[in-house]
Amino acid sequence: MSKPSISLRPSILIASTVLLAPALLGASTLLPPFASTAFAKPRDQLPTVTVTPAQPRKRKPRAAAVPTPAAVAPTRAATSPRADDHAVPASATLPPDAGFSRALSSSDSASLVTDLPGGAAWGAGGVSSLPVINGFGADRLQVAINSMLISPACPNEMNPPLSFVNPAMIAKMRAYLGVGPVSVGGDYIGSRIDVTTAPPAFTPAQAGWVASTQLSSFFRSNGNAYGVDATATLANHDTSVTYTGGWVRSGNYKAGDGTTVKSTLYETQNHAISISKQTFGNLFTFQIGGQFIPYQGYVNQYMDMVYNRGLYANGRYEGVFDWGKFEASAFVHQIRHTMGFIAPDKIGDMPMDTKSLDIGYALKATVALSGHDVLRVGNELALNRLDDWWNPVAGSMMMMSPNTFININGGTRDRVGTFVEWERHWDRQWTSIVGLRNDVVWMNTGNVQGYNAMSYGADAAAFNALDRARTDVHVDSSALLRYEPNDMSQYEFGFARKTRSPNLYERYAWSTNAMAMKMIGWFGDGNGYVGNLDLRPEKAHTVSFTAGWHDPAQRVWGVKLTPYASYVHDYIDVDRCSTASCLASNPANLTANTGFVYLQFANHDATLYGINVEGRLTVWDNPIHGQGQVRGLIGYVRGQRTDGGDLYHMMPINAKLALDHLLGGWTNSIELQLVGSKDQVSQVHNELTTPAYALLNLRTGYQWQHVRLDLGIDNLFNQNYYLPLGGADLVDYKVVSMMGSSAAYGYSVKGPGRSFNARLSVNF
Repeated sequence: MSKPSISLRPSILIASTVLLAPALLGASTLLPPFASTAFAKPRDQLPTVTVTPAQPRKRKPRAAAVPTPAAVAPTRAATSPRADDHAVPASATLPPDAGFSRALSSSDSASLVTDLPGGAAWGAGGVSSLPVINGFGADRLQVAINSMLISPACPNEMNPPLSFVNPAMIAKMRAYLGVGPVSVGGDYIGSRIDVTTAPPAFTPAQAGWVASTQLSSFFRSNGNAYGVDATATLANHDTSVTYTGGWVRSGNYKAGDGTTVKSTLYETQNHAISISKQTFGNLFTFQIGGQFIPYQGYVNQYMDMVYNRGLYANGRYEGVFDWGKFEASAFVHQIRHTMGFIAPDKIGDMPMDTKSLDIGYALKATVALSGHDVLRVGNELALNRLDDWWNPVAGSMMMMSPNTFININGGTRDRVGTFVEWERHWDRQWTSIVGLRNDVVWMNTGNVQGYNAMSYGADAAAFNALDRARTDVHVDSSALLRYEPNDMSQYEFGFARKTRSPNLYERYAWSTNAMAMKMIGWFGDGNGYVGNLDLRPEKAHTVSFTAGWHDPAQRVWGVKLTPYASYVHDYIDVDRCSTASCLASNPANLTANTGFVYLQFANHDATLYGINVEGRLTVWDNPIHGQGQVRGLIGYVRGQRTDGGDLYHMMPINAKLALDHLLGGWTNSIELQLVGSKDQVSQVHNELTTPAYALLNLRTGYQWQHVRLDLGIDNLFNQNYYLPLGGADLVDYKVVSMMGSSAAYGYSVKGPGRSFNARLSVNF
């Protein structure tokens, strides 16, 4: 496979229309001549970052939307009891317009997680950051997109689940924290993040068919990024058809000192069409969608993404009965992925291909046992198939030839989970939820081979001679207790034991050849990694306590403090690789405290603890000056191994403080972001430190009847700073030797400098 380069952009643009053009044409056909036009509801304020807890809702049968004139957009349907409405708010939910707001400044959906308590993001490609909550990142979180679970399909995890939706496509994002109930999923030890796109919308029976469309076009000066987002809905009282999608392209961004950060360019598009039908208390939804990324640069990886295509279909059912509620979902998701080099920032020829398939279902019944008791029982299945191979490179002097390198051969990771959960409302003040869960994970893979027997034969033969089948049995539990003594305070205590099995790369990456090891790893640190067949599942024991105070109506002020602590038995960290091959590549590998090193996944016990603080205060609220609200968020986490040393990629203490103003159709926001110095770093990774910094961001917008204009400035004072979770810059700094040039150690990735952003949205 020849390498893609920037000179191929005309061809890539033509290819990128393969998904975009039919989808936009399909959206336009959703507006038939007989459909009455509807104006979408104006966005009356900039969404705040303050997270709102789930509130208990009274039970009621499914009802149609409240009658509105035909000129009003379809209303999203509500059902009760809802699957995600636990009486104890062990979750955090972003405001409905958070994704739309974020899309003004970023096309990376994982950046939304930074607005959640304890949230952060590992730096990666422009649309492929890995989310972090309370120090747990990457696979330790479980992300569901419309109930779909998407497994790693790249040795660098360049295609994480949140990369398959644009921010503007996200209608709801909820994070179940470390003590989330067992009913919301298994096989993770951090948080569960549920993302919903295009929930069904219905109209009153007398309104007939109603159409609603929103188109947004945006531009960001830093990187010359530009793109479009679109949503179109056609609905009547029992049928809803919705298209959501978007396309964006960006060049390399510039840091605050004016230097260009190489390999940060990208182009991506995502599309989804869903059809929903409601009848007699039943709601059926079927969705198909796809993604296409023709290129995405990675400044903290040796490779770039040069092709990524995802196709999926999912179906969901919700039914309300006399005894309670039944929910079912099923999905299939396929990924075809290729890594290579994007010239001129990276030059070479080394194609690395991946093919992945995820299939699964989830069943859950919610039964009202009495006026005080609710029982939830459920079962789910998740199947993953993975092939990872690297084609030979002609003329590579036996380094990468003559055979195909088989990294993962027919890898399988299958899981079956079952749970039971009891929710009890003891009285007006006390509520509890207790649950028990069992998951069984089966993993295996086929024989492997290297580019040639001389450099790779010994490792391949040793791996192929082993029994590679593994079975892990998880037993998890959760207990949550909420006390609400009055209408101005509430307290919550939670405990959970959660278990995660290794992913396929952690167990089955097999080669200790220096070049092959550097191709493995989603940590962005420049180090090389090899798997470990003897890895044991991680078992996290987490406790948290939340104290919240607010005004009786929860409209004027609120404060919430959440300290937490986790002890993780068999935390999957790394040791320095001690094989002869690793030591031949780096004789000081076991003791070096600088430079890039070679690592093997290994179990170690670890502790993580910290605190999150949230607050909001309405400073003024009157007809003349509008409404002004101050909001704030503070997060701190510390992660350590019990045998000594700090865990990798722990976010330093950080805070956000903002003032939001609303006056009629005019909205304004000024936000200060503060991040402390990162001095506590992982010694085994030779992780880099970063200094503290402060950024100031501005937003303003005005909503007319059919048109909205948003303007913003990110990093107003053009500060030069380094991303604490951005990893190592492997592109902009080089060491030149007789063997050629290689990445220089000791340079963190610089954050983006000032950017002027603009967006024009039209509703019709």
